[in-house]
Amino acid sequence: MSILADDGTRVVVQGITGKEGSFHAKRCIEYGTKVVAGVTPGKGGSTFDTAVPVYNTVRQAVSDAGANLSLVFVPPAFAADAIAEAADAGIAAIACITEGIPVADTVRVVRHVKERGVVLIGPNSPGVISPGARCKVGIMPGAIYLPGRIGVVSRSGTLTYEAVGQLTPLGIGQSTCVGIGGDPVIGTSFVDVLRMFEDDPNTDGVVMIGEIGGTREQEAAEYIRNGFTKPLAALIVGRDAPPGRRMGHAGAIITGKAARAEEKIKALASAGASIVPAPPMIGETVRELMGAVRPAVQPRSARPH
Repeated sequence: MSILADDGTRVVVQGITGKEGSFHAKRCIEYGTKVVAGVTPGKGGSTFDTAVPVYNTVRQAVSDAGANLSLVFVPPAFAADAIAEAADAGIAAIACITEGIPVADTVRVVRHVKERGVVLIGPNSPGVISPGARCKVGIMPGAIYLPGRIGVVSRSGTLTYEAVGQLTPLGIGQSTCVGIGGDPVIGTSFVDVLRMFEDDPNTDGVVMIGEIGGTREQEAAEYIRNGFTKPLAALIVGRDAPPGRRMGHAGAIITGKAARAEEKIKALASAGASIVPAPPMIGETVRELMGAVRPAVQPRSARPH
């Protein structure tokens, strides 16, 4: 049905009583997400939205409410410690929305969670949504998503919404959409998510959205070439970005030849990905791609018994 978040996911929101945390926690609950607990130190014993218990620590939320995924809305100066607390409390996956965490803090906490086998999405991520499971863990506008069998993974939250906004009107539903985050250091890579989609029997194809900066897209291309079996449409933005200039995300800056959009496009195309020419063409590219492979993989009635 999905990866990372499903109908068995029990969410604890760290920072649930803050402005951003409270607003988006309510939207998650309205979507259908099982938000079972919140954490704000010093406010333990209170409730959020009349029904969600608030605890002082994540460990209490895990013990008392059975939380297994944390959604982090904690200010940048304290977010890394919040992530580490969740990992130490036995949380299996963490989605960190916070932007602007110092890079040194992120390096430290990414190492910490990996040592514990915990999945960290972000920081600076819009989160994860699995429409078929009615599970939204983040800040995505839930109304635009449609249950289906196309996975989406992106460095850009806005372009994730743009992709879904094109797919849904075409009747192309999504299995899970993952925003890996736009910071220079993040916990989960394109390759990590592509491996999950490869192993998910309910994901038939993938939309991947990358941008200038770093070599994550080239690493994904290498994995696609050597082990990914599902059709994939790739969009790389920032073709006209001047070298050395940051384009929105902290991680989206050209620092060498490999960081340029054209190098990423070349690598993905050579690995067999279908390249989306421009953002307005995401939906059409996916429809053409899946239409081309569907006769080979879908009609069971046409197969010999």
